[in-house]
Amino acid sequence: MAKASFTNPFRPGAGHMPPYLAGREKEKREFARFLDQTIILENVILTGLRGVGKTVLLDTFKPLAISKGWLWVGTDMSESVSISEERLAIRLMTDLSVVTSSIVITSNEEVTAGFHPIVEEVHEVVDYEYLKGIYDRTPGMASDKLRAVLEHAWKCLKVAGARGVVFAYDEAQNLSDNAAKDEYPLSLMLDVFQSIQKKEIPFLLVFTGLPTLFPKLVEARTYAERMFHVIFLDRLTEKDSRDAIHKPIEDTKCPVKMGESLIAQMIEISGGYPYFIQFLGKEVYDVVLQRIRTDESLAGPKIPVQFTDIVRKLDNDFFSGRWSRATDRQRDLLYVVAELPNSDKEFTVNEVVEGSKRKPGRPFSSSHANQLLGSLCDSGLVFKNRHGKYTFAVPLLDRFIKRNSPKGKSPQKG
Repeated sequence: MAKASFTNPFRPGAGHMPPYLAGREKEKREFARFLDQTIILENVILTGLRGVGKTVLLDTFKPLAISKGWLWVGTDMSESVSISEERLAIRLMTDLSVVTSSIVITSNEEVTAGFHPIVEEVHEVVDYEYLKGIYDRTPGMASDKLRAVLEHAWKCLKVAGARGVVFAYDEAQNLSDNAAKDEYPLSLMLDVFQSIQKKEIPFLLVFTGLPTLFPKLVEARTYAERMFHVIFLDRLTEKDSRDAIHKPIEDTKCPVKMGESLIAQMIEISGGYPYFIQFLGKEVYDVVLQRIRTDESLAGPKIPVQFTDIVRKLDNDFFSGRWSRATDRQRDLLYVVAELPNSDKEFTVNEVVEGSKRKPGRPFSSSHANQLLGSLCDSGLVFKNRHGKYTFAVPLLDRFIKRNSPKGKSPQKG
């Protein structure tokens, strides 16, 4: 029977560290060189589609930075931070206070005891309340206040021996300006960090987010193009995909190994995306382990696995919720896109229009295709890059659409 001590090693949760991180050594080396900056000339953006492992890789950057003498602060960047400039300032001060609160400042203060002034030592902890006090007392705009806080915090951290501070924010595409309410938290963040970095304060920004992030930063401040270096995470190679599947199950406690044909199927279905590899690995091993617990004779390297039900579960768990956001007419357009030869890469409005002409029914006009693609960007199914081309924002969405495309479906009249 299967050993009770064996636990399925695959972890398809959002941001969960996989049992073996395959194929990201180049990106880790690339990040390491930014930690060698004495004056911050470039900050870092880690970007890619959902499921490529941005959050996981960001987590591996942290110990690398700490080993080089940097302090690390940050969290997920939620939409609520963009409500106002003060909310962003509070977010930054809260995160910074985690590393400053171990610092105690001692100063001499003259007090009056009776008719005779005396000097007493005053000890203050550089915690959130201390930083917020500086913010509140500093005159000027929110940017002036926040800049004063960061500059003072660095004076304290420098004395304490810190090399610098990494401000790391996941899901940074959620950060935005709100012109309608005259609130510009994204611009504020860029302005403040550019200013303090010009003063040679080693505060390094590291953002992770969807590919919409970098264009959004450049739209807010054109100099952001020179302020950030973009690391784009793509799918894993076949070799790295194989390692991601094979290495976690090399453990001798594992009661069954995967055959080469099974691994090849998993690589093909996953498309090399780390999340899908973890999802398929977990499902396959859950199925296999249940079988051999009830029938020991099945144990061996060639246990048959049917992927039909597993792929159906993947469709339901990962794709269906996103697909449900699209209207019928938007789906008509997505059916056209999924049939393009470059559906898994970039495509243009013209390619969509021409592709629709090869389908039954009335084709899309350029203006209608533009309108629908814009709304699909808003719903998170498609994104538009800076060169005016479009890409599916969800990995392998074209395969899902083809699997679920009704036969003989033609676009509705536009």
